[in-house]
Amino acid sequence: MSIDYNQKIPNNVNLSENKTLQRALEHWQPEFINWWKDMGPDDSQSFDVYLRTAVSVDPGGWAHFDYVKMPDYRWGIFLNPAEEGRKVNFGAHKGEAAWQEVPGEYRSNLRRLIVTQGDTEPASVEQQRHLGLTCPSLYDMRNLFQVNVEEGRHLWAMVYLLHAYFGRDGREEAEALLERRSGDADNPRILGAFNESTPDWLSFFMFTYFTDRDGKYQLCSLAESGFDPLARTCKFMLTEEAHHMFVGESGVGRVIQRTCEMMNQLKTDDVAKLRAAGVIDLPTIQRYLNFHFSVTMDLFGADVSSNAATFYNTGLKGRYEETKQDDDHQLNDATYPVLEVGSGQLLTVQAPYLNALNERLRDDYVRDAVAGIERWNKIIQKAGIPFVLKAPHKAFNRKIGPLSAAKISPAGKVLSEAEWTHHHLEWLPSVEDRAFVSSLMGRVAEPGKYANWIAPPARGINNQAVDFEYVRFN
Repeated sequence: MSIDYNQKIPNNVNLSENKTLQRALEHWQPEFINWWKDMGPDDSQSFDVYLRTAVSVDPGGWAHFDYVKMPDYRWGIFLNPAEEGRKVNFGAHKGEAAWQEVPGEYRSNLRRLIVTQGDTEPASVEQQRHLGLTCPSLYDMRNLFQVNVEEGRHLWAMVYLLHAYFGRDGREEAEALLERRSGDADNPRILGAFNESTPDWLSFFMFTYFTDRDGKYQLCSLAESGFDPLARTCKFMLTEEAHHMFVGESGVGRVIQRTCEMMNQLKTDDVAKLRAAGVIDLPTIQRYLNFHFSVTMDLFGADVSSNAATFYNTGLKGRYEETKQDDDHQLNDATYPVLEVGSGQLLTVQAPYLNALNERLRDDYVRDAVAGIERWNKIIQKAGIPFVLKAPHKAFNRKIGPLSAAKISPAGKVLSEAEWTHHHLEWLPSVEDRAFVSSLMGRVAEPGKYANWIAPPARGINNQAVDFEYVRFN
């Protein structure tokens, strides 16, 4: 299914046949461009960036590479092709035909899910808007901008659904998506992690590894929705999300590789000597990992949630790979293990499965995230260095749900308030850690040059060389 690039808003949803919707979206488009100019990548309007643009939603046809000025990027509306005869695959409506229109009784909850997903997209652009000024290479600057423009397109995807299916309420919600601001005291983004700052590139790589991976699991769950337009939209968004996680995994891996090279060159693991040599020591990387992992844990919501049960039971949001699960896909009598604190320790108790769906999705995510950490450890092992990065316990540093009332160590031990106060800076980045990492940030913008604290990539983008001119300044 090709995309019509001749229209003001590129799309594969036959927008030209729905003039009312077309006018509404063309009214929203200038507001989006104004938001991009105000809150998109700082001081980058005139750069020619070697970007990937979707030109088709067919397998292998959605990635066209060329130089583009980002304000001219062709954001648009792309849905995966419809699946003939698709059914609702879970919940009380299991076996019924998938909905092509919003079910009236679920309108409010469906709009809430779409708005929450949509709100994360501009939020991450806002969080990352200053990073181009301190990029460690042109390769990394290009990858940052690729992530930014695709998050902008994901916003378009959710705005299309709001405009097309939710009338005036949807239009007002779409406008509000451009009015909230990440970290704003009066009008913040909906989810807490999207109000955290992304002040340096180590934070950016951790964000794209951990937090964009949460995005993958949320999109996979929504891609199972009985509301077919939402499912098709999210399936296409997932093709782009994979690159964002690649940027994170390879970015952290290159930081680790450069640190290991310096450790072997200086024959030391002394943090002060390594910092003096201008690389990020492995214990600091572990503390950043702990922070971003734990902040992302909260994005899945409370361990036991009636909302999660409602979304599943009504067919709006499924599990990760719902159709591959070997059960009745209704879960009325099933249970799932969740954690609680009792007698000074973490206890596993069985909760109704429908209420524990957030925890199930969190567990799926943790297995995936840990696999990448093991790949980072292989870089350290290959360098012959006896250090192992570890994912903290999923109860560590939680701010949402019943576990937020307890203090839990990265190993999963319940602590007193005094023990937490005494030790938490061993586990989370300190002001000094962040100041040191910040001190390394400075723009490297010559083709083939890389900042001292990060190794070059093994290969370039789209088979280009690592010294390719990924960004041209004008």
